[in-house]
Amino acid sequence: MSDHALLPRPVFDAHLHIIDPRFPLIGNDGYLPPAFTVEQYRERVTGLGIRGGAVVSGSFQGFDQDYLRDALATLGPTYAGVTQVPATVTDEEITSLDAAGVRAVRFNVRRGGSATLDQLDRLARRVHDVSGWHTELYIDARDLPDLATTLAALPAVSIDHLGLHRDGLPHLLKLVERGVKVKATGFGRVDLDPAETMKAIMNADPTALMVGTDLPSTRARRPFTDADFTLVAQTIGEEHLDAVMWDNAAAFYRIPTGPSSASSWWSAQT
Repeated sequence: MSDHALLPRPVFDAHLHIIDPRFPLIGNDGYLPPAFTVEQYRERVTGLGIRGGAVVSGSFQGFDQDYLRDALATLGPTYAGVTQVPATVTDEEITSLDAAGVRAVRFNVRRGGSATLDQLDRLARRVHDVSGWHTELYIDARDLPDLATTLAALPAVSIDHLGLHRDGLPHLLKLVERGVKVKATGFGRVDLDPAETMKAIMNADPTALMVGTDLPSTRARRPFTDADFTLVAQTIGEEHLDAVMWDNAAAFYRIPTGPSSASSWWSAQT
């Protein structure tokens, strides 16, 4: 069976980064990423069935919104944005970003560049009240117990990269049982068995799992490979494949088009 035979459906890439040197970049611990433009992204994912996705702001982009507005305008209506905003962000700025396609606020606990954890509860609730945004965390799941009560009480939350570490899985699963979503992304940066972790999440809540490339995999031990998607498909199985590859994430990011219409829109662009 070929890698793509398991993926006959459109895929929602729930976690990707666009790095456009036309816009400001901030060194993080001395690191500045190489360019990864919309054009480079589209070329890299050719043949993977990707028809939509979530463009996620990285630590090296800080609170800049111009790059994200540009990327979303170029990628089209089946893509959403995940941004970093300061706690001082105004309601008008949130509304404007929402109109541009932003659907979530990110707290980058691992790398920084975002609002801080002491601002999490208030900011997460405010962006949800103003524009219905959910909250995303790049965090080692071993650190979740300190935040579990806060996160479980928020309207909508997701955790990046399967929670990063096997020892944090019990903490992650407790939150999954309380409605938190998880991204099956970044297999080249995690300290866990992706297949075993995905199975555990599916057992806890089959609607919780979303798939993504994590391209261009900045600072990961290895970058995303097409075989990562094959592993997801083989692990999930036919019954839940539509949900994990498209439905769960498209609903979470409030993408108004379904897989078939997304395919038609994409075909018209390429």
